[in-house]
Amino acid sequence: MRIGKQDQSFTAIATSDAESITVRGHDLCDELIGKVNFTDYLWLLVLGEKPDDRQRQMLDACLVAIAEHGLVPSVQAARMTLAAGPEAWQGAMAAGLLGMGSVVAGSSESAGRYLAEVIEKAKSEGTDVETAAIASLKEHKAARRKVAGLGHPQHSGGDPRAVRLLAIADELEISGQYVETLRILDKHATDIIERPLPINVSGAIPAVILDAGWPLDALKAVPLVARAAGLSAHLFEEAQRSIGFIMSNVADEAISYDGKPSSKTQAAE
Repeated sequence: MRIGKQDQSFTAIATSDAESITVRGHDLCDELIGKVNFTDYLWLLVLGEKPDDRQRQMLDACLVAIAEHGLVPSVQAARMTLAAGPEAWQGAMAAGLLGMGSVVAGSSESAGRYLAEVIEKAKSEGTDVETAAIASLKEHKAARRKVAGLGHPQHSGGDPRAVRLLAIADELEISGQYVETLRILDKHATDIIERPLPINVSGAIPAVILDAGWPLDALKAVPLVARAAGLSAHLFEEAQRSIGFIMSNVADEAISYDGKPSSKTQAAE
C-alpha cells in the first residue's frame, strides 16, 4: 500500500443518497433487512456476493465453533476493563478483540497461511502435497517451531470442534485442497514431531472456510466476528454480576514478587 496520493479513490462496499442506501449492489431496506441472515450478510459484505447454501452453513458452523471459549486472556481483559470502566462497553470490547493474537483465536490466520504455504511449496517444487508437508514438518522439527493448526493442551486425543467442522465440510462436499493438506499434516505430524499433534479448531476453521471460497486475506475476520459475540455475553454478565476485580485479586495472589527488596525490607531483615 502506497503512502500519500492514490490514483483510485473508490469503494465497492456501500453508498447512499437522500432516498436509499446501497450495500454491495443491494438496496439495504428493500433487499437485505429482514431478507438475509447475518451470516449471509457477512459473506456478502466481504466478498461482494451472497453465499450459496453450503458456504452459508460452513461459515455459520465456524462462527458457532469459535464464539465462546471461557475465561481466556482476551475475555479476562475485556471483563476487567469493564469492571474498571462500567460505562465503556466499546473500550472493553476493544480490549478483548485486541487480545486476540497469534496464540489465541488469531491462530486461525496463521494456520491458514501455513496450509497455503505447504500447497504453494508443492507447486513450486513440482511435487505432491504429501511430500511437501513431510518436508515442512521436518523443517519445523529441526527449528523447534510450533506447527500452526495442530496440537492442543487439553484435547490431546483430538479437538472435538475440529472433528465436527471437518465432518460438516465432508457432508457438504466442500472439503478440497486445504482440508486435504491439513489431514496430510495430521497424518505425519505426531510421528515426525514426536508428540501428539491432533488437528485443533484453529486448523480446521481455515481449512474448511478456505475450501468454501472465503479469501485467505480475510481469514482473521472469522474469529474476530465470532468472538465479538462471545465477548458480548461476557460483558453483559460482567455488568450484571462483576467478577473483574475478583480475577484481578486472584492474579495478584497467585503471582509472587522476586525483584529486589526495598531498603526498608532489608533493614527489617
